[in-house]
Amino acid sequence: MAHDFDEIFTGHRIMAILRGLPPTQTVELAVRAWDLGIDLVEVPIQTPAAVGALRAAVAAGAERGRIVGAGTVITGGQVAQALDAGAAFTVAPGFDPAVLAASVAAGLPHLPGVATPGEVQQAMRHGVEWVKAFPATALGTGWFTAMRGPFPRLKIVATGGLDAHNAPDYLAAGARVVAVGSALSDPAQVDALGALLAD
Repeated sequence: MAHDFDEIFTGHRIMAILRGLPPTQTVELAVRAWDLGIDLVEVPIQTPAAVGALRAAVAAGAERGRIVGAGTVITGGQVAQALDAGAAFTVAPGFDPAVLAASVAAGLPHLPGVATPGEVQQAMRHGVEWVKAFPATALGTGWFTAMRGPFPRLKIVATGGLDAHNAPDYLAAGARVVAVGSALSDPAQVDALGALLAD
């Protein structure tokens, strides 16, 4: 089991986000991602029903030696749900020191969302080196390039509006990892994702 994002993200450029799907379909798309070579999967748990999908994905991942993270974790209660479901890490749309502390206390690396230099500074002051830039396509590739100047040690996961077609632009702009969602349900994009992994 990886204990920090340097371990979790090393060698990986794409993460799949499987949001709002029933457990069976979540597992189906997780397996599609793993078969494609996308080893990282996040299942958001913004509703109680979504915790079942996370639990199912975690069980499927365990059979294949893959870890699964919990997304949209914005309360301490959701951290506890993620831990109970077997998640390996937590992800949030924004930065909340209390949620970060709860996740770290639970032994789960936490990936907070940021969208401004001030939020980046806050996160880094709390010991965070990996952040989630959200919403990535609203921020634009220029944001990623600009952040590399004042924050050279910052490691960024691009999330929000990304697919097989625009993901390469964000990787080129400085994102270490890009997160895609609906692309896995689009046969026209699956091949393009495979090509991106092969680059």
